[in-house]
Order: sequence, then structure tokens, then C-alpha cells
Amino acid sequence: MWERTYFMIKPDGVHRGLVGDVVRRIEAKGYRISAMKMIRITGDEAREHYAEHVGKHFFSDLVGFITSGPVVAMVLEGEDAVEGVRKMMGSTDPKASAPGTLRGDLGINLSRNVVHGSDSPASAEREISIFFEPGEIMDFTRNDEKWVYPEEK
Repeated sequence: MWERTYFMIKPDGVHRGLVGDVVRRIEAKGYRISAMKMIRITGDEAREHYAEHVGKHFFSDLVGFITSGPVVAMVLEGEDAVEGVRKMMGSTDPKASAPGTLRGDLGINLSRNVVHGSDSPASAEREISIFFEPGEIMDFTRNDEKWVYPEEK
């Protein structure tokens, strides 16, 4: 099923110069980047983004880290994009992530794991709406999609 998902390169990935490598891997896998921008997340946006973690002992650290520097926010599209992008990312803890995954190859530890991706279609819709206006999301077809997705969407 064709889906949209929210994906973010976190401040550690931006500061370590990993944006190009991460974007290359996303595109090589065949996902369409229909929106992308570098932003500095506000405290309010961070609290809304991490709302499911309110009250947990690590909540303030999450908010502090994600607002500590620029991030690259994206809307990705593709067949089963939520699940596929989650597999590309690997386990939340890079030490438990398989080699070949973004976190397995690039992450340092649980709090410096380089990327975030929505965990469900409902989360994707919610997270996209926090960081993107509808007019910022491009509707187009990549030239290689007939090779990546030979069936009609």
C-alpha cells in the first residue's frame, strides 16, 4: 500500500555531516522525498512531537536534545513506507541495530541515534502535520518509479 511517513535526521546526524549519506540511502531504496527542509524545532513542537512520552523520566532529555540544533525534516512516500523506513532505520538503540541499517551504521547510542521515523500511519499523519503545511508537500512522480513500483499505485 502506498503511504506517506515522517522522517527526520536529528541534530547529531546534521552536526556529524550525515545528511547526504542518509538522503542517498533513502533515495537509493526507492522512496520519494515529497518534502524536505532544515528547521530548528521549537520547544512547543518538540513537546507535541513527543507527546506520548510526557511523564517519562527521559522526556525532558528528548525535548532538550531535539531542540539543541537543526534537524532535516522530510515527508517520504512509497509502498509500505512506514514499515520499510522503520526497517531501514534499525532498532532505536544503535548497539542492537543490524549492520546496514541507518542506526546500526551511523548511530552512537540510544540518545544519539541519528534519525527518527513514524511508527504507524496515524503517527505519520500527526507528525507530518506538526512540521509541514499541506502546500509544502510536493505531488510528483519520480522518473524511476516505474522500475521501483511496476504495479499501479
